[in-house]
Amino acid sequence: MSTPLPLSISMHPADNVAIVANDGGLPAGTVLPSGLTLLDKVPQAHKVALVDIPEGGEVRRYNVIIGYALKPIAAGSWVHERLLQMPEARSLQGLPIATVKPPVLEPLAGYTFEGYRNADGTVGTRNILAITTTVQCVAGVLDFAVRRIKSELLPRYPNVDDVVGLEHSYGCGVAIDAVGAEIPQRTLRNISRNPNFGGEVMVVSLGCEKLQPERLLPPGSFPIVDEREPALDVVCLQDEAHMGFMSMIDSIMRQAEQHLRRLDARRRETVPASALVVGVQCGGSDAFSGVTANPAVGFCTDLLVRAGATVMFSEVTEVRDGIDQLTSRAASPEVAEAMIEEMAWYDAYLDKGRVDRSANTTPGNKKGGLSNIVEKAMGSIIKSGTAPITGVLSPGQRLADRGISQGLVYAATPASDFICGTLQLAAGMNLHVFTTGRGTPYGLAQVPVIKVATRSDLARRWHDLMDINAGRIADGEATIEDIGWEMFRLMLDVASGRKKTWAEHWQLHNALVLFNPAPVT
Repeated sequence: MSTPLPLSISMHPADNVAIVANDGGLPAGTVLPSGLTLLDKVPQAHKVALVDIPEGGEVRRYNVIIGYALKPIAAGSWVHERLLQMPEARSLQGLPIATVKPPVLEPLAGYTFEGYRNADGTVGTRNILAITTTVQCVAGVLDFAVRRIKSELLPRYPNVDDVVGLEHSYGCGVAIDAVGAEIPQRTLRNISRNPNFGGEVMVVSLGCEKLQPERLLPPGSFPIVDEREPALDVVCLQDEAHMGFMSMIDSIMRQAEQHLRRLDARRRETVPASALVVGVQCGGSDAFSGVTANPAVGFCTDLLVRAGATVMFSEVTEVRDGIDQLTSRAASPEVAEAMIEEMAWYDAYLDKGRVDRSANTTPGNKKGGLSNIVEKAMGSIIKSGTAPITGVLSPGQRLADRGISQGLVYAATPASDFICGTLQLAAGMNLHVFTTGRGTPYGLAQVPVIKVATRSDLARRWHDLMDINAGRIADGEATIEDIGWEMFRLMLDVASGRKKTWAEHWQLHNALVLFNPAPVT
């Protein structure tokens, strides 16, 4: 068997570091095709100095300063986080505002999928009964009920894809009127309105909680499906009519069947690709994220925008260090200022908690070659493609709240995978794309999640968890454009129900996590 050619990848001609692409890394003494000899063993995805870098010298990747050398670094040396001083955060003052005028992307017509039309104009990619909760106290009861609904009722309604309980840790023991409390409340309200739930409203309440059903879902939150029935269908566990645990379960199942009956009458229809609302996110990232998977997502993002769809990218702390790249791409000064406002709010939030921004890069990120948040930010932003940013959402807001019906949107969320996913659900996404280099079994029960591996080694080892192997880009077997088109076509198949993702196949999903900046009591 022949020895693989040593391979390193630079992102820009001005870079003075490159990453090692070979599985298992490269040993000291390896001679790269450029003629450079490695002085150290360099793990896969980690950086090697291409030239001598003096103490205090700039270390550049993506033609961005990702750090300053703490001591002289010789050409061929392994460049890791312990050798770098992280740059200061980019000021929010004096940013370029709507200065980049990208070429108008040619519309992409003729692409469709089979989806479920809703009364509010949105389209679902799945037909799910979601049961909302007002407080964590009811979670155990609802979990028991959902298991029985799935085993006893769901088989009678073959056109319903699933039943999910929207469980969370909010609702009581919180400062419900404090500044910031509106964020978890509107998040829960708007998740209940996700397009994949068909406009059906069912709530399980304890009865004594602070977050009463009428506060969570006030009149007007949903259209009335049947004039003979109230818009808000609540099962209250403290109701005097409940005589024991099984009485509660019977009530939940009885009400659930009414909603299942209506959902089962729905059928998929051919709808334009413009009805897709896609959330993009990365987690368990490595240095390949910004080389393979995220650039492919960015190319696919441009395809979706050309098709008239809506794409949301997020993760405040992961894009904060590239804010100038975002404000310059804003479609208008107003959009740029809205992004700055979200960044400033989060800066203040972190400062209040005395959180060091360098804490964003996890031990796994660093093991995967990402030295700091500046380097990580460059690889994260590229998921957004090249289209103008046309709108901004605050945490927990719906696209409709801002009058957004298509285009590239910045949805401000923390970088935590599950908080980000939860907030994108609230915004109205009906399909999710998640890239990973280190690997994570992330999944959501509420929407299909397409998982993209950044490295072929991960795709081989996790062959029944990853839907797309973007590592083929680094292997030279595919281009960014190839993987981007593959992703786009897979989205249409998954959205239509013609294909299931691996996460759906294994029924992998994680609990929703609310962003609650308000104090607890």
